[in-house]
Order: sequence, then C-alpha cells, then structure tokens
Amino acid sequence: MITLYGIPNCDTVKKARAWLTEYGLDHQFHDFKKLGVPPDRLKLWMAAVGWETLLNRKGTMWRKQSPEVQASVVDAQSAAELMLMQSSVIKRPVVEWTANPSKVDITVGFKPDAWAKRL
Repeated sequence: MITLYGIPNCDTVKKARAWLTEYGLDHQFHDFKKLGVPPDRLKLWMAAVGWETLLNRKGTMWRKQSPEVQASVVDAQSAAELMLMQSSVIKRPVVEWTANPSKVDITVGFKPDAWAKRL
C-alpha cells in the first residue's frame, strides 16, 4: 500500500500522483488541508528522515513565517509544533511505501528515478 501525503494544489504533489497513476500503482491520498497532519505519522516521518529533511525551509509558507517563528524552530519538538500548525511547511509529498505491515519506507519529495527503482 502506498499513501501519499500532501496538498492537492501543489505542483510537485500533482506530478507525484500522476506518476503513481501512470505506473498503475494504487495509492491513497491524504490531503493535509482537509485532514490535517496526523501527529503519529509526523513522529514516524521525523524518526525516519529527520525533522530537517521534512521541514521545507525553501518554501513560500516558511518564508511567510515571522523571523521570530523561524528562529524558534531549533529542534524536533519545535519543528513538529510548527508542522502540525502549518502543514504547508512540510516538504511534499511525503510518501509511505508499505511493502508489508511491519516495514514502512518513507520518502520526501518527488524523485521519479528513485521511485522507478522501487518497481
């Protein structure tokens, strides 16, 4: 099972969803805007890839944060608090590739070459 997390109007998420469909890969889409960020999943992602990878410091939403908010993000806890409040600061898409129930691989961002190697 593949679960793709993101925002539907994000160009990168659109490309990733189209790629999965093109390759005939069944997947679920979790819309951050409608469903929010699941705190238990965020913890899993941070453990798998690190909060620094998950936090998109190059994105528009990060740049819209006040200098005080940006300066306050110094560790996993402060990053998680911001990501739960402002899901748009999460680099997208976050994908959970579940080969079996006991093993979940996490990727962040859309990398077609790396994804193709999974097939």
